[in-house]
Amino acid sequence: MSGSISLSSVEKAIEAGKSKAAELGVAFTISILDGGARLVALSRMDGAALASVESSQAKARTSVYFAQPTRDLVGAVQPGAPMFGIESGFGDPVVFVGGAVPVTDAHGAVIGAVGVGGGYPDQDHEVAEAVKAAL
Repeated sequence: MSGSISLSSVEKAIEAGKSKAAELGVAFTISILDGGARLVALSRMDGAALASVESSQAKARTSVYFAQPTRDLVGAVQPGAPMFGIESGFGDPVVFVGGAVPVTDAHGAVIGAVGVGGGYPDQDHEVAEAVKAAL
């Protein structure tokens, strides 16, 4: 993976996500953001929940900001945990639920993230991993 996410790689990766979605039998929205947490591409499958458009982007944004899969952050934002309430400190929505993974370059620097919405968090994460693997 080079230092940025190219449109040609995104298009191929979204197709990989759609294939995984077909296996799961769920319609998803897939969002791919760059290292500045800005949208590179979005694909909403026919029948995907309308809320998945916003949630997939918010998950990907969270993954870029924290350089972690969102499912790994869930415990940190629970009542009494160190980051409880942190989401109120952001201008753009962030979401601490499974469904997004960071994309890194060969040196481990975060260059973007894949966020997925439409299924249960574990399903969203599985599709996000499939998209990332195809980038």
